[in-house]
Amino acid sequence: MMLINRQSFRQPLSLAARVMVFVGLAIGLSLVLTSSLVLSAVERHFAEQDAGELAVMTEAVANALRNGGDAPARRQEALSNAISGHHGVYFQVRYRRGEVVYATTGADLSQAAAILTPATAIQPDNLQTWHTDGKTFRGVLTQHDIMGRSYSVITAIDMGFHLQFLENFRRSLWLIMSLAGAITLLAAWYGVHQAHAPLRGLSDRMGDIQADRLHVRLDPSLVPPELRDVVTSFNHMIGRLEDSFTRLSHFSADIAHELRTPLTNLITQTQVGLGKARAPEEYRELLYSSLEEQERLAKMVNDMLWLAKSDHGLLKPVQAPLNLAGEVNELFDFFEALAEERQIHLSLAGHAPTIQGDRAMLRRAISNLLSNAIRHTPPGETVLVRLTKPSDHEVSLSVQNPGPEIPPAHLANIFDRFYRVDPSRTRQSEGAGLGLAIVRSIVEAHGGRVEAASTAAVTTFTFWLSVAT
Repeated sequence: MMLINRQSFRQPLSLAARVMVFVGLAIGLSLVLTSSLVLSAVERHFAEQDAGELAVMTEAVANALRNGGDAPARRQEALSNAISGHHGVYFQVRYRRGEVVYATTGADLSQAAAILTPATAIQPDNLQTWHTDGKTFRGVLTQHDIMGRSYSVITAIDMGFHLQFLENFRRSLWLIMSLAGAITLLAAWYGVHQAHAPLRGLSDRMGDIQADRLHVRLDPSLVPPELRDVVTSFNHMIGRLEDSFTRLSHFSADIAHELRTPLTNLITQTQVGLGKARAPEEYRELLYSSLEEQERLAKMVNDMLWLAKSDHGLLKPVQAPLNLAGEVNELFDFFEALAEERQIHLSLAGHAPTIQGDRAMLRRAISNLLSNAIRHTPPGETVLVRLTKPSDHEVSLSVQNPGPEIPPAHLANIFDRFYRVDPSRTRQSEGAGLGLAIVRSIVEAHGGRVEAASTAAVTTFTFWLSVAT
């Protein structure tokens, strides 16, 4: 089992935490934006309201200057009554040269006269704000030509009420928004928690599947659409595990059975040899018989170790240019004595270009196919090895032998370990049942593929390999 050092990785956030962080950010940004827009709208409303009131005040002061005429007393009286009934509003009238004509009490607008710039029209955008004596004012400076005289009129509004209202409104608004955000987050958390309920149920059902319940499958129709792919993938994984577990169980049973036969023979022969005194020739025959069983046992163990290394990717082919026709002819020389003993002919047909492969491994694969073909070919028949180039990118090698047809139901498992079409056949003559499994491992290690086909007349084993580039 491969362990991952968790200290080298930051602990990942849970799905609920990730969703809540995203929802929290989204809600926070939305509330901040909404609050800013509301406050801006209220402030704009007050500015428009103030602009309208300042425009009315300015017009009233201008009318008072017109009605007052040139008499100072009359003008003073008209200006004093110009904005009667208004609260928190002030104005000051000056000649252009700076002399004060009239000023309301309660606010000193002299500082404003120095900092304000004349406005041609009273709009919310050109109102100006200043601070005097701890108060905040909003006002405007306008210039008027009345009865041959030039006047500068400053009209102002005390913003204390507006600012107090805005402060209270801002505080209330943020309180409301905070409560709304908290309630929304709570609702979102509850929604996420409920949304994860199918996932928790799925996890519980997955946890109930043990080694003795690998046949159990989850029903994709009982989960939300977002989890159906997960359930399907899990079912496929469980299917592969069940198949591997079944193969492993069968493999273990086959190993025990295969090892038991030679071990039983060795024990029996040893017991026979020790049962009574024998001549040296009899002991020699018993030792030879034991040696055969030991060699068979050693070959079986070596083949199993080889397949185990192959399963774990520990066997890497040593790539080198390889002439398949030359390798087959050399193997014919090796199998010639066995073929003659069985009255079987060996034949090579076709040709193939040079490939890249491991010579020892491919010779072993071809040897296993030839040995298998010779074992199942009737006397007087021919084992044919055919080389072809079915495409520009690969070559094929086929080993054909006459003999009994292999039923189609067995072809899919013919390359499995310890698999035999006819388990009743004598194991001494059949070998350990690992030869074809080794063939498949070697071919797949070279990036190729292998297949078996059988008819009433001939059985063919074929593997394909890439052409050398």
